[in-house]
Amino acid sequence: MAVNLNNSNVATRENRIGSITGYVGTLKDLAEKSECGTLKGCSRCFSQSSTCLSMCGLSQLAAIRDVAIIHHGPAGCSVSGAGSYYMSKVMAKKRGVTSDTVYVGTDMNENDTIFGSTASLRKVILEVNERYSPKAIFVSSSCATGIIGEDIDSIVDDVRDEVGVPIVPVHCEGFKSRIWATGFDISDHAVLQEIVKPPREGVKTNKINFKNFFESARPEIIEMFKNFDLDPVFLYCNSTVEELSHLSESLATTCICGTLGNYLGNVLEEKYGVPYVRTINQCGIKGFETWLREIGRVTGRSDKVEKYIEQERAIYIPQIEEVKKQLEGRTAVLGMGPGYTFEVSRVLDELGIKVVWALAWHYDKKYENGEVPPSMKYLLENDIDFETSVADQQNYEVMNILHKYNPDLYFSRHPGSTVWAIKNGTPAVYVADEYTMFGYKHTLEFAKSILDAINNRSFEENLARRSKLPYTDWWYKQNVDTFLEEAK
Repeated sequence: MAVNLNNSNVATRENRIGSITGYVGTLKDLAEKSECGTLKGCSRCFSQSSTCLSMCGLSQLAAIRDVAIIHHGPAGCSVSGAGSYYMSKVMAKKRGVTSDTVYVGTDMNENDTIFGSTASLRKVILEVNERYSPKAIFVSSSCATGIIGEDIDSIVDDVRDEVGVPIVPVHCEGFKSRIWATGFDISDHAVLQEIVKPPREGVKTNKINFKNFFESARPEIIEMFKNFDLDPVFLYCNSTVEELSHLSESLATTCICGTLGNYLGNVLEEKYGVPYVRTINQCGIKGFETWLREIGRVTGRSDKVEKYIEQERAIYIPQIEEVKKQLEGRTAVLGMGPGYTFEVSRVLDELGIKVVWALAWHYDKKYENGEVPPSMKYLLENDIDFETSVADQQNYEVMNILHKYNPDLYFSRHPGSTVWAIKNGTPAVYVADEYTMFGYKHTLEFAKSILDAINNRSFEENLARRSKLPYTDWWYKQNVDTFLEEAK
């Protein structure tokens, strides 16, 4: 991948890595066509189950401590900032630190959309800088500013010397991509453009960049990495501008989810030579051990890693095997983002649970290094196959699939469809936390939670008896394979 950090725009996932938002078939077909380059996506004529990429991008930046987000657009566009602002404050308090990050909207009106509002944007930037003294300023576009061609880059360049802190334009127009994960790449691009600096000469470090969402397992991971003499730098939640400026000096970069961190990891490797750990992620036993061994290899700590693995296996593997005996032969349907759909599928296979259908919000054909995502490559190499579809996570479609396959469990990383599955009488496991099945301990906890969901079904059964769903018998009798094929 040839990255251009001199351009404030970053190509969408559709154009950059061939991501798609429409597919129905099998896992093996999806993986094989990805590998040989023949995979073609299709457009959906109707979809309301996604989200705005600007929310994904700006929520990442808003999690950085003591920065300012200036969202240049109508008031409605800044509504998503409320959640991001609240979350950054909650995460900071939980960590025991203080974050003075502010999220400001420019409140464009009809007059601004006709005649432009770069002059008022300039005033807002200077006022925010004077009032809040942020360590960095991110000036974001919106759909409205993108449509009228508002030149935020020139305004940023014009005020750069006046503000005296890193300031970067963020092109986050919601309409530019159907894939919300493009927002993650946009936030990474902004950080790489203005915050990350070249490594200082003579500086040696034991740090490893760890990109995650909310650092909920921070203390646990810090303790684990002490075994390998590594010091994790968590991104971006609660990180500081100073910490981010030295990412190029780290020994390696890794992430909790390939969808979240592949752009940052690949650029740091290409531009600064920081190795990016490209493996199946840390979910489950196989993923955790593969990930740790690759970290050991690239940082020269393989002996310490093997010692740790041996100790942990002795504690947890016998317990996991006991629970696994009670899960063998169960069936499941999944509905998650691609970074988890095909990773959780692997973990369920490890636990003896058969996946009968997996739905992904989108699918990345190949990552920046030109390779098929590791999760897909693993499933293909281990001859694991099941029905697979992309971006058909409308509630009415999920309900049709659940009704046809009648699985023992439904797994979702998004709460809306979880609720509908329960109303249908299907036990559901909401995989909310990114560390739900991280390593040995959490894989054991995950297996036990699945067992609890299977054995305690009274809530689902009672709710299903008392819920009147809007779907007719006619709808449930439709052949979901044919329906989805026709939807292409």
